[in-house]
Amino acid sequence: MTGLRIHREEAAGRITLRLEGTLDGRTAQELSSSLQALAQSEVVLDFAHLREFKDSAVGVLTHGLKDGAVQLRGLATHHERMFRYFGVLSAPATHRAYYTPEDIFSA
Repeated sequence: MTGLRIHREEAAGRITLRLEGTLDGRTAQELSSSLQALAQSEVVLDFAHLREFKDSAVGVLTHGLKDGAVQLRGLATHHERMFRYFGVLSAPATHRAYYTPEDIFSA
């Protein structure tokens, strides 16, 4: 059974949690608990090394992320969009000149 591994890195007063493995609803709850313990710290969540990122994890994580100042890094376009739907991320600052295949198929 695969799970989630969280690698903690501290540098310049910032804590980076590098996630590896599978992030699903259950492991997202564990991650949320870890984030609550770090509520007073500047935290960066690095999703770049995940093997699998289930959509259910986004719903679980958004509850804790709305309250704190956690930076998200390494998100795929799909998950970045989902976090925006939940109000965790703001819209991108730059607008694309062309539509992506995802935009065309979802229209």
